[in-house]
Amino acid sequence: MGQEEKQIKLTSAEITQLWVGYMNDSALSCKLEFFLAKVKDKEIRPLIQQALDLAQGNMKSLTEIFNKENYPIPYGFKMEEDVDISAPILFSDTYILHYLHHGAQIALQGYSISLTLAVRADVYSYFSECISQLDEFLRETKELLLSKGLYIRSPYLPEPDNIDFVKSQSFLTGYLGERRPLAGIEITNLFSNFQRNAIGIATMMGFSQVAKSKEVRKFLARGKEISSKHCEVFGSIMKEDDLPIPMTLDTEVTDSTTYTFSDKLMMFYSTSLIALSVGFYGSSMAMSPRRDLGVKYSRLIAEILKYAEDGANIMIKNGWMEEPPRALDRDELAKKK
Repeated sequence: MGQEEKQIKLTSAEITQLWVGYMNDSALSCKLEFFLAKVKDKEIRPLIQQALDLAQGNMKSLTEIFNKENYPIPYGFKMEEDVDISAPILFSDTYILHYLHHGAQIALQGYSISLTLAVRADVYSYFSECISQLDEFLRETKELLLSKGLYIRSPYLPEPDNIDFVKSQSFLTGYLGERRPLAGIEITNLFSNFQRNAIGIATMMGFSQVAKSKEVRKFLARGKEISSKHCEVFGSIMKEDDLPIPMTLDTEVTDSTTYTFSDKLMMFYSTSLIALSVGFYGSSMAMSPRRDLGVKYSRLIAEILKYAEDGANIMIKNGWMEEPPRALDRDELAKKK
C-alpha cells in the first residue's frame, strides 16, 4: 500500500461496517465455542470449528485495521464474561446446523452490502475475502442439511405454457373478493420469513430459559410469542394457496435452565435479530405487489419496532449497549469550552 493510500481515512460507511462486523464476530465466537463443546454429531463439528476459525480470523483482521487507524477496538463479548462452557446442552445438533446455515445466509447478505460500501483497497479486500470464505461455508452447510434430510426446499411452481402480461389492476388487490394466487417472489419471501422466525422461536425459547434477570427473561419470552405469531401469519397465507409450510425448531431446545450465556449477550443477539427482521420485512413488502401482503408486513414491522425499542431500553439501563461510531456532537463540544 502506497504512502498516499495510507493517509486515506475510513468513510463513515466503512468504519460502521467494520465496527458492526467486529461486534457480531465477537458475539458469534462465544456462541460457537459453546456449540463446539457440546456438539455430538461428528459431521457438524468440523463446520462449527470452521465457522469459529472464520469469526476469529475476522476479528484479527479487523483489529489490525482498527490499530492502523488508531481507532478504539470495540469491547464486544468475551468467553470468560459471557459464556459458561460447563453449562448443560441448550440446543440440539439439528438446531446448531440450521443456525449455521441461516447465519451464513444472513452474513453473506451483510458482507455483500459492506462490499458495495467499501472504497479503500484494504477494506474492499477484507469484505471480498469474507464473501469468498462464506460462499464455501454456506455450500458445505447446505450439502450437510441435504444429506441428513433436514433441508426444506421452497415450494415448486408450475411451468407456464407461454409468457403472459398482467392485464388487470386486480393483480395488485387482495382485500376483498377473490385474491389472485401468490406470485413466486411473494412465496419466496413468505417462506423465508417463516424459516427465520422458526429459528427465532427456538432461539428465544432457549435464551428465556437460561436468562438470569426477570426483566430479560420476560422480554425474551415475549420475543418467542411474537415469532410464533408471525409464523402463524405467514403460514396461513401460504395455506390459502395449498403451499407447504416449513418446519419449526422449538423441539430442538432442551429443558436446561442453567446459566449458559450472559443476559448481555442474549439481548445483543435478540435485538440484532429484530433489526434484521425489520429489514427483511421491508424488502418483502416492497417486492409484494398484492396490497394485502403489504398491509400485513407493515403491521408486523410496527410490532417488532416497538419490541426493539423496549429491548434497547433494557440494554441501555443495564449498560450493555456499546455506542457505535457516530458524528461529532457540535453542541456538546461547544459546552465544553
